[in-house]
Amino acid sequence: AERMGDVVQRISFFVNAGVRFVEEIAKMRAFGALWDEITRDRYGVENPKQRRFRYGVQVNSLGLTEAQPENNIQRIVLEMLGVTLSRDARARAVQLPAWNEALGLPRPWDQQWSLRMQQVLAYESDLLEYPDLFDGSHVMTALVDDIVAGARVELEKVLEMGGVVAAVETGYLKSALVASLADRRRRMEAGTDVVVGVNRFTETEASPLTAAGAEAIEQVDPAVEAAATTAVREWRAGRDAAAVDAALARLRAAAATTQNLMPATLECVRAGVTTGEWAGALRQVFGEYRAPTGLAGAAGAGGDAGLGAVRERVAATARELGSGRLRLLVGKPGLDGHSNGAEQIAVRARDAGFEVVYQGIRLTAGQIVAAAVEEDVDLVGLSVLSGSHLAAVPAVLDGLRAAGRADLPVVVGGIIPAVDADALRAAGVARVFTPKDFALTGIIDDLVTVIREANGLS
Repeated sequence: AERMGDVVQRISFFVNAGVRFVEEIAKMRAFGALWDEITRDRYGVENPKQRRFRYGVQVNSLGLTEAQPENNIQRIVLEMLGVTLSRDARARAVQLPAWNEALGLPRPWDQQWSLRMQQVLAYESDLLEYPDLFDGSHVMTALVDDIVAGARVELEKVLEMGGVVAAVETGYLKSALVASLADRRRRMEAGTDVVVGVNRFTETEASPLTAAGAEAIEQVDPAVEAAATTAVREWRAGRDAAAVDAALARLRAAAATTQNLMPATLECVRAGVTTGEWAGALRQVFGEYRAPTGLAGAAGAGGDAGLGAVRERVAATARELGSGRLRLLVGKPGLDGHSNGAEQIAVRARDAGFEVVYQGIRLTAGQIVAAAVEEDVDLVGLSVLSGSHLAAVPAVLDGLRAAGRADLPVVVGGIIPAVDADALRAAGVARVFTPKDFALTGIIDDLVTVIREANGLS
């Protein structure tokens, strides 16, 4: 307890910032006020420097658009202001996406553009020369107080559950996140939340940034992966195999008890154990953690005017196929951890009458194929936002063929350039959806069409 201050001052949070930057400023000021109060009153940290709220930020890549992507520049700048304008609530580290992240992998030049935004703000503007601009603002004070009051209610709810670990394990936190995003999607589709270039002001001049031949995204050289694989094999071949085996055995033994894993981990490091081998050894002892998906508690689509017609199509197609309900498998192959899109499709499909199979993120192609076969689904939907679609999707297609289910239709959604979408369709993918396809109910309707086409229904 006497070193609690030393612990607190080394805690740093990772937060997200959106385009409504006045509210974002208030949110971060509220964060700071609550952290100062909790660490002082609950944990007895007396030094105000140790109680300072420290955080890094990723501004909201989720809000970037494929349509009129040049608008993403001003979105990124506004989101940066939300975590930099208020000195007393300023981020310690800012991570900005690139303007074209909704199109594909950014090039080094695109990443440099985002870096220069921060440098111009820091070195050309006068922001860093003044104290906090919002001290004494009655508008900001009222907004912060409102956020703090809402946060206190949520904190009490989590404490009543037994704390944050319990809130995670029960799926409460994940369900709240999924439900919040579902509500945001409904507002976008209804036009209540305006997204320039997407649901309003959609007329546009041709952009030189995305014109034919502009090469607006990074193309990954397959030789890079091959070189990395070769390097790992060479590394393993040059190690002391006996030392590696002994270190991994000690790690497994420590994991089976309540021992601190750090000494055994350091032994693994000295022996040249790879992170994959280290994680694999722990997986043998602990099993593989699968986080709650958050779908069970997510709110439905409410009064979506088109959803009723889609429900009727889903039910009619199920009757024609002689099944109780249409079954959709939503799969996240590879190491891609961006689950928002997959979760929203799963929620809307469920609301439309599908039975949805969704096992969460970071699945192998083999796991997805096995689930598709075991669950006897009518359609496989893959979500890939990591840029690995040209490797991950064919692996699933090949697996389905090997399992005797080449007839099972597959659709893909994600950050997929047009040329890659053509390649996926040529490989056998029935549909490719990208961020421009933001109307979820329309996507679900198209999924029904894919199932009907695959089964010879008119």
